Amino acid sequence: MQNTIRVERAKQNMTQGELAEAIGVSRQTIHAIETGKFAPSVITALKISQFFNTTVQEIFQLEDDEQVNPVED
Repeated sequence: MQNTIRVERAKQNMTQGELAEAIGVSRQTIHAIETGKFAPSVITALKISQFFNTTVQEIFQLEDDEQVNPVED
């Protein structure tokens, strides 16, 4: 899973620690999510997107090999 957390933080001149404190997780958690070593829980993903006033889909994107083909009628 790819994400744009680092970009969103940079827009607000914010550190990993500041974001972590704002949403109630550790700085290490933010680092692990940013680097793709950890997929966030739904709650954490929602908190991140809400903090940046955007959608989860704008912050997190599935990689090509993770995409799901929709069911056709």
